[in-house]
Amino acid sequence: MYDLPEVRWATDALWSAIATRLSAAGVAAAPALTRGPAPPDLWTDPALLFTQSCGNPYVRHYRDRLRLVATPCYAAPGCDGPFYRSLLVTRADAPGEGLAGFRGAVCAVNDWDSLSGWVALAAALPEPPDRFFRAAVVTGAHADSLAAVAAGQADIAAIDCVSYALLQHHRPATLAGLRVIGQTAPAPGLPFVTRRDADDGTVDALRTALREALADPALAAARAALLLEGGEVLGEAAYDAIPPQPASTLPPAPAVRRATAPAP
Repeated sequence: MYDLPEVRWATDALWSAIATRLSAAGVAAAPALTRGPAPPDLWTDPALLFTQSCGNPYVRHYRDRLRLVATPCYAAPGCDGPFYRSLLVTRADAPGEGLAGFRGAVCAVNDWDSLSGWVALAAALPEPPDRFFRAAVVTGAHADSLAAVAAGQADIAAIDCVSYALLQHHRPATLAGLRVIGQTAPAPGLPFVTRRDADDGTVDALRTALREALADPALAAARAALLLEGGEVLGEAAYDAIPPQPASTLPPAPAVRRATAPAP
């Protein structure tokens, strides 16, 4: 879910280490990652071995198709162990020092199913979103939500703090003229998952391979590039704490062009 082109070398290195360990444990694992299919197609693929999911789609739509493996821990401001937050971002010259000052504003939303970009934002509002905001721009990616705010097409956006940290490092121009005015409540991070019918032996092998890769000194540079500092096995109950998904009833504002290389 955080597979920016700038860090794909690190994602590939991490997966290669995991796949090697899985193969040694007798679990067939492709040596290279599959990229390209839309996330719902991956999450419902009967041959799925390992991927990452947003927490809200997992809870709302794919719990009967996906099984939790582990939750990554990221070294990004706003993260706390396996939990993360969204940062509330507006223009540097926008009035208002907190979310309450954006009543009647236009929000940028990467996707209505996104926990970080929509569900967490709606849960932070003092009233239902269709009474708080006047319209929404649906952008398709956090990077595009930032662009919409910077261009004045939207006034505020909730940005996954890991995405924000990666963009800050690799695409600092994306954040020019913007400022953070707050953050949402913590939520369990984007889980690593496998297919729901994976047997216990496969899940144990995935967890062992992941744990070893996250501790391998030879992968320190790859982990640093991905902001990965560990992982924990959270129970499904942790994801039950994700707030309910509100209806996407906001009037549309003019759409913005998707980025050439979308961020999560």
